[in-house]
Amino acid sequence: MSQRNQTGTKIQEWEDVLVAEDEQFPFSLIVWNDEVNTFDWVIQSLIEVCDHTQEQAEQCALIIHHNGKYAVKQGEFTRLRPMCEALLDRGISATLEEAVEG
Repeated sequence: MSQRNQTGTKIQEWEDVLVAEDEQFPFSLIVWNDEVNTFDWVIQSLIEVCDHTQEQAEQCALIIHHNGKYAVKQGEFTRLRPMCEALLDRGISATLEEAVEG
């Protein structure tokens, strides 16, 4: 939805854009910290399974280690489910969670 201001310039309402983005990405792929997997294995898995860059995967691994979990990917359930299963097959603790509206 857009409107025009007093000078006739078109104004975009950001709330509508944010709502549309939330509807597009209703699920999060969560990776949980454990005492089993190495940083290298988690990083390699995020690169191969989630198509992360080396830097993205390293940052995710650090956040997982320090916070106990991290949403490494967001998207549609049907797209994230195979990624979650692939991480589980590699021995990495992962879950899918529905995004909570804030």
